[in-house]
Amino acid sequence: MTAHELHRAAVFTIWPERPASADPARHQIWAYCDRLSYAPGETVRVHVSTTAPSFDLELTRDTANPEIVLVREGLSGRAADTPEDCSVRGCGWPVAFEFVLPADWPSAAYRLTTRAAASGNRRANEHHHLFILRPARAASLQRNIGAPRKRLLLVAATATWTAYNDWGGSNHYEGITGPNRDLFSPVLSLQRPLAKGFVVLPINAPRVALMQPPAPMAPPRYPHMEWAYRHGYSKKYASAGWAAYDRHFAHWAERHGYAVDICSQTDLHFEPDLLQRYACVAFIGHCEYWSWAMRDAVDAYVEAGGRVARFAGNFCWQIRLEDEGRTQVCYKYRAAQEDPLYGTDRQRFVTNLWEAPEVGRPGASTFGLNTTNGIYVGWGGAAPRGTGGFPIYRPDHWAFKGTGLHYGDVLGAQAKIFGYEVDGLDYEMRNGQPYPTATSGAPAGTQILALGQASLVEEGESVDPDDSFIAHLDVVFLARTLLGKDDPEQVERIKRTNGMMVNFARGKGEVFHAGSCEWVAGLIRRDPMVERVTKNVLDRYLEDGAR
Repeated sequence: MTAHELHRAAVFTIWPERPASADPARHQIWAYCDRLSYAPGETVRVHVSTTAPSFDLELTRDTANPEIVLVREGLSGRAADTPEDCSVRGCGWPVAFEFVLPADWPSAAYRLTTRAAASGNRRANEHHHLFILRPARAASLQRNIGAPRKRLLLVAATATWTAYNDWGGSNHYEGITGPNRDLFSPVLSLQRPLAKGFVVLPINAPRVALMQPPAPMAPPRYPHMEWAYRHGYSKKYASAGWAAYDRHFAHWAERHGYAVDICSQTDLHFEPDLLQRYACVAFIGHCEYWSWAMRDAVDAYVEAGGRVARFAGNFCWQIRLEDEGRTQVCYKYRAAQEDPLYGTDRQRFVTNLWEAPEVGRPGASTFGLNTTNGIYVGWGGAAPRGTGGFPIYRPDHWAFKGTGLHYGDVLGAQAKIFGYEVDGLDYEMRNGQPYPTATSGAPAGTQILALGQASLVEEGESVDPDDSFIAHLDVVFLARTLLGKDDPEQVERIKRTNGMMVNFARGKGEVFHAGSCEWVAGLIRRDPMVERVTKNVLDRYLEDGAR
């Protein structure tokens, strides 16, 4: 296969894990849990399908110092029937094993590994799944006053995991749905395994943001997709999942002395009062999909005095959760034509962009930034030779204390923390500093601390739109959605964008938002200034919020 053939295969085809397309030389084995998260004392039901006569199960508390907490060997295995549309309506496999979560187990992410030993003419195989043990309800409702370093709540970006999970054939991006089996699915079931790379990744797996600038006149390439294609990982492993984002932050925080509890976005949706126990709540990485109720929970928390640290980018799509959270709905690009709520008195819940007129709840009103003013940078044909980090405009801000940063310095450039999707605002420059415009939607008093360029398109002399992943598809959709027209004049109005770092107070609380998916790369690569800023935010918010 030539380099260009590899590029075409990786970018323009899909290879989701499905029983029908599995390697016949290996035993098939996959597992999922009946729920995404649990409380202590609840029962975990593990659904398994395997071609092996028996399998082993291992449960690991995936912390900075991982610990195996449960082992079962020789469990009876069977190959279960899997519906063709399992991505949409779930696998429906039988429960192979269940257990009760001990009351004294701490909140954490728990990695579930199922292994099938070699037998007959089939080689061994294993699969990794994950569930979250959320904090017990009995935890202090006084924000853990008196606890060492105070406790931090990490809300894992689980709705984005679901959106990108292509196990079974379809996700919210590509798939085998529709009459021609070539469409993404607006309806996704959580009752299916997580795709390969969402829970565990090798250390050399490429991230989306490019580490090296392309050669002159080089066409766009997507190394993470090519790596996934060559090695049999999910095409979307680098876009979402515990392994690529949340895990790195949780482990970094623990190693630096922070006490971390974890919950899912589903918990945020159904148990919004969970936030009120904490001085500071953090969101990390690629955190793109949210329900209306999730936003309500965060807004109420901040108004009441909570502190939000969002080191994440691409606050983009509204979702709906159905069937007690077992099903996620997002029509996205097809919302105006297909979402049944469009044109009804419940139109604000249409699963489109937050900035879409029918939804009318810009992301900036919760987190200070909008995806539609930001998005692509540092990969493909979208600013692939860009800054790599955040250009600093207000170095005297408390978040930068102890860094030595100056006006015009770039934070995190070598670690490539600015990408691959970022959030921004409409802004104006005054005396060399950026300010949100009056129509930006930013909360009053929002300070823009850092600002870099981004783009809604892949374009340039070396870009062939027919050979590029993004090309002009998104900017045309945004122009049509936000401006009512998608002609070249409207596209020209909105295609040049930005990514920002902002800070603002609202009600009794406060928000710090570094609007980039790749902030966590600075923690992975141990950039001392990125680590210092992260600590400054967490320390201030844990201390102030607990008073």
